[in-house]
This record gives sequence, structure tokens and C-alpha cells, in this order.
Amino acid sequence: MTTIPGHANTPDPATGTAPHGYADHKGDHLAGLHKVEGQVRGITRMVDDDRYCVDVLTQISAVNRALQEVALGLLDDHVRHCVTDAARSDPGEGEEKLAELALAMRRTLRL
Repeated sequence: MTTIPGHANTPDPATGTAPHGYADHKGDHLAGLHKVEGQVRGITRMVDDDRYCVDVLTQISAVNRALQEVALGLLDDHVRHCVTDAARSDPGEGEEKLAELALAMRRTLRL
């Protein structure tokens, strides 16, 4: 992996390993996931309180959209860091990361 001083993918001197490509946006991703977690708890309460079906479905749709936003952010980080760094350091590794990206996109888009 190519290292860029001060960049999130620079190996940790203590462990010698580089953080994941999403390290720069980890807080954003965690905030999105915490939001989803709260929304799911809210949906549970709605069902427990016998709320109207369409209202529950609307909230489920909102949770799905919020999860998609987190997934898109992670995919973006993967392309900008993991794939790009691999392609710069070794064309073979870059091809592997592109194949991995295509599979991740298929999973995310459910194709």
C-alpha cells in the first residue's frame, strides 16, 4: 500500500497496520449508524403501541434510506482510499480491489 504522510492510510507505527479507508469519516459513519439504531428503536415502540401501518412503513423506509447513505459513504471511502491506493502501488492489487468493489456494489444494490 502506498502511504501518504498524515493520511488515514498511513500505517500505525505501533502496529504496522493501516486503518481502513473509512478512517477519515468514521465519526460520520458511526453517527449515521447511531441514528439508524434510534430509528429502529422508535419503530419497535410504534409497533408495540399499535401505531398505524402506513406510519410504521414510512419509518421503515426512512431507516432503509439512512442505511443506504451509510453504505454509499463507505463505498465512496473504499474507492477513494483502498482502491486508489492499491492501484497506485500494484496494478494486480488494483484489479483485485476493483473486483472487490464490484462485488460490494452488487451486494449494496442487491443485484
